[in-house]
Parts: sequence; C-alpha cells; structure tokens
Amino acid sequence: MNTIVECQIKEFLFERRIKKRENLSDAFNMKCEKISLNTNEVFVIKYYKIQNENFNSIKSETNSLIYLSKIFPDTFPKVAFKTNELLIMSFIKNNNIKNKDFQKILANEILKIHQITNKRYGFDFDAQIGGLKQSNKFSENWLDFFREERLNMIFEKINTSHSMPKNINLKIEKLLNDLQNRIPKKTKISLLHGDLWSGNILFNDGKLVGFIDPGIYFGHNELEISYLTWFKYVDDTFLDFYSDQFKIDKYYYKYEAIYQLYFSLLNVYLWSREYIKDTEKLLNKII
Repeated sequence: MNTIVECQIKEFLFERRIKKRENLSDAFNMKCEKISLNTNEVFVIKYYKIQNENFNSIKSETNSLIYLSKIFPDTFPKVAFKTNELLIMSFIKNNNIKNKDFQKILANEILKIHQITNKRYGFDFDAQIGGLKQSNKFSENWLDFFREERLNMIFEKINTSHSMPKNINLKIEKLLNDLQNRIPKKTKISLLHGDLWSGNILFNDGKLVGFIDPGIYFGHNELEISYLTWFKYVDDTFLDFYSDQFKIDKYYYKYEAIYQLYFSLLNVYLWSREYIKDTEKLLNKII
C-alpha cells in the first residue's frame, strides 16, 4: 500500500482503529480488503497497488455506486469515503445461502434496475469491468453501441495483446460485418449493472442482500440476462418470471450466443486464454 493511500485511510478512521484486515481479492492491479474497526463497524476498501494512469476504475466504480445509491439505497454498498486513489464502502454481510425461490427473488431485484430507462444507450461516464475501461459514449443505435463500444472493443484488445487462432478471428470478423442482420438495432433501453455474474450477487440466509462491483450504463437488458444464462446461474424459472413482467424478445435465443460471446472474450482478455474454448463453442452456434 502506498503512502498516499495509507494517509487517506488514517484520515477516514480519525480516532478509530482497525482491529482486523482480510483480503477479499487481489486482481487487475487492485486490492480489495475487508476492515473491521474497534467501533464494530465493517467496511470494504479498494485501492490500486500501482496507480493506473490511463483509466481510473476505482473512480468509475465510485461514481456508479453514488448514482445507484440514490435510486436503490438498500441494494448497493454505500460510499463512506472516496478519493481518486481510494474507495471505502459499507460491507454487506453475505454467506451465499439461497432458498428454493432465489431465481424469482433475483429476477425481481434485477427488474427494478432494468426498468430504469433513458433516451440513449451509454452513460455520462465510462464504466469498468474487471478494471478494464468500457466506453459509454452515448448512442441512439444499439447495434452501433454494442458493435463498437463492446464486442469490437474487446476483440481488438485481444488481437493487439495476444491474437487468438486465425479461424476464430475470421469468424468474429464475419460476425461483426453481418451484425446488423443478427441483433436488434433498437431495443428497450435499460439501466444495466454492467458486470452481473454470480460473484457480484450477494445472498445471506436465503435473502438477496445486494449487488457489488457495478459498472453502469444504459443498454439492452437482454445482454445482462445472457451473462447469467451463460454461467448457468439461472434457468427457465428466472426467464419465465422475468419475462412475465418485462417481456423478453421472442427472437432472444437467436442472438443470445452473440451477447455471450462478448463476455467470453472479456474473460479471454482479463482472466485466461482457456476461455478461447468457450469462445469457439459460441461461434459454432452463431456462424
């Protein structure tokens, strides 16, 4: 931890002191820790091990949490202290114990987010996913936004750093050139969490207690649904309950794999090239 962050934590603590520190994650050049104070307060702190000069993911997450807390005060961590180098937020107690109706409970909470709408896709500030910048440049066309700011963005990053096999690249290039015939140009415009996978969904003793690590923007709600189905975190129970209240397009299953391809490519770039196998499976469904 650098001296600046240490001083900022001391400023936040004032006369309190830390009794216990636990490491929650150490990835993407960022540390995330749980701190328990002598006052019985518990917080989560995030900071860069070495500051990223190109994009400040911590600041982006802070902005997302501030925005969300105004609309959903009981669903997301509350920002307790913030600087450009440090985010301190409330800790949400969780033990990952779900009950048999957890998919309906989850669908109900996600619906509250997705029903917040906007006139354009994108957002006022760029979003992070795994520490990676996602451009939220406003667009009135979902096809353009998804192709340029999401799918092609991560495809180009992979090719620049460590290109995938030629047969996979050729299929993705073919898809990008034909995307206008494969996904909707205009859709419902919904507020999206931005990184809604199982690790960012918190349950405690059967109750859904919150979501963490948001990187918000306005987009197609079905993109977020496809992430949950790709990991098989939800099934038809979730989809049927969700669609009863916010209709899923009848053609969704024709382009579900295209949306999932975006998340697979993110995992190739951010986590492991083992996900190239998943990418190939999805492309075999698409092309």
